[in-house]
Amino acid sequence: MTTLFSRRAGWPSALALLVLLVPLLGAACVGDDDAMPTASLAATPAPVEGEIVVLAASSLTDAFKEAGTKFTETNPKAKVTFSFAASSALSTQINEGAPADVFASADSAQMKIVTDKGNATDPVVFATNLPAVVVPKSGSPVQSFNDLAKPGVRLVLAGPEVPIGRYARDILTNASKASGGVSADFSGKTLANLKSNESNVRAVLTKIQLGEADAGIIYTTDAATATIDVKVIDIPTQYNVIAQYPIASTKGGKNAAGAKAWLAFILSPDGQAVLAKYGFGKP
Repeated sequence: MTTLFSRRAGWPSALALLVLLVPLLGAACVGDDDAMPTASLAATPAPVEGEIVVLAASSLTDAFKEAGTKFTETNPKAKVTFSFAASSALSTQINEGAPADVFASADSAQMKIVTDKGNATDPVVFATNLPAVVVPKSGSPVQSFNDLAKPGVRLVLAGPEVPIGRYARDILTNASKASGGVSADFSGKTLANLKSNESNVRAVLTKIQLGEADAGIIYTTDAATATIDVKVIDIPTQYNVIAQYPIASTKGGKNAAGAKAWLAFILSPDGQAVLAKYGFGKP
């Protein structure tokens, strides 16, 4: 009986050997892709189903809602449920056992609080943002960044534990440390004008919209939602900071497959396009 690799088979034997080896080589490539997913794999995951609970920073409200709509277009059996709040409040909720499949934070500090407790997987930065000063459309004594230190200015910020509140204080400290431009005690003079610490970035914006404060520091993405009511004052580049947004699936979630699919979508070109539409920068 002639075997596949006999001399009688000749060159077809070599072809047959190649046919046997190709599937093995293909299997090795799949293993590499699993270890380091490519953009094409991340952009076209298998459809998932069930509820996906996403806890996300307040500044992501509009972008994530639209992203959720687009996500369910290709995952019609899935339902994305959002809870938006300050990242500091969300990190506490997750560590206290609140149901969640995904956590999207506005800074790494609040994400670290969750990962340090072992309640989330390794996070990845998916977007960036830029703080800015906002003032009422008219009547504010603040017309430049330096005016924040003027006596009598009614300033509102988010609390220091809230990412935008921490970023704002970092900016004021940067201005005080810089040579030239503002006084060395700029941070102290500005914080002396602080009238309230708000629970999240949207609460700061609301105070400005209602005319209950002369100035606040929020993200440019949030300011863009209220251009009828507020005016944006850019923070000098040498003082400003870039806000980085990490995202991770939680270890106590009930829909691991859904969480993985949501992360893949947010990192995909389609997800990034939605974020860019609302003013977020690339990671």
